[in-house]
Amino acid sequence: MASIDLNSDLGENVPDRIVSDDESMLAIVTSANVSCGFHAGSPEGIRRTLAAAVANGVTIGAHPGYRDYENFGRTKVDIDSATLQAHVEYQLGALAGLTRAVGGAVAYVKPHGALYNTIARDERQAKDVVAAIRAIDPSLVLLGLAGGVVLDVAERAGLAVAAEAFADRAYLPDGQLVSRTEAGSVLHDANAVAERMLRLAESGVIRAIDGTDVHVEAQSICVHGDSEGSVAMAAETRRLLEASGVTIAPFAGA
Repeated sequence: MASIDLNSDLGENVPDRIVSDDESMLAIVTSANVSCGFHAGSPEGIRRTLAAAVANGVTIGAHPGYRDYENFGRTKVDIDSATLQAHVEYQLGALAGLTRAVGGAVAYVKPHGALYNTIARDERQAKDVVAAIRAIDPSLVLLGLAGGVVLDVAERAGLAVAAEAFADRAYLPDGQLVSRTEAGSVLHDANAVAERMLRLAESGVIRAIDGTDVHVEAQSICVHGDSEGSVAMAAETRRLLEASGVTIAPFAGA
């Protein structure tokens, strides 16, 4: 793999819930998935993160989720199609406006948390999210879980897509992520995470939680901004990949 993107979920801080060091991450990553406000963040905080992304030359993506602020968007919501589509459209429109206000543009969409995981398997909700993206801006790239249903749905609908792998999350043998409720689902060792991602870049495989190898074809690597040790994991992953001849570059351009 000659080139791969490095992304992180940012713009999720509020004064009483600081979950990430956006400033440090924006000096490392090439793409920022910025909260649209439903699961985390505030308009003023999101705007600051967007402005910092523009200043750092980081590609901006919208990070919409379920309307689930209390649970940080990590609880699946049983929601009808019309409501889900409207909620995603609302979030994309809001983030696009704030991004324009700071001199940037949104290049892609990466759904958040439980919505992200649901549309990797649930074709109905995947179609709702894709319909929302097409309604707001069909030039936006959809970033989703490698092997996920939503990538096929989006491609059939005419959207450009990119597949994602997770540096700091454990995998099941079928390529899905281990639930955060399970022990060992979130990784924290910077050196081990970086070695995992180098193996992905070189061989297209990630070791699953049961010790088997999962084949993953991805154009982007995510280190969650709210993971313990996230900055160290992102920095070491970038250092090791670049030292091994892999170019770190955004998968989408605004």
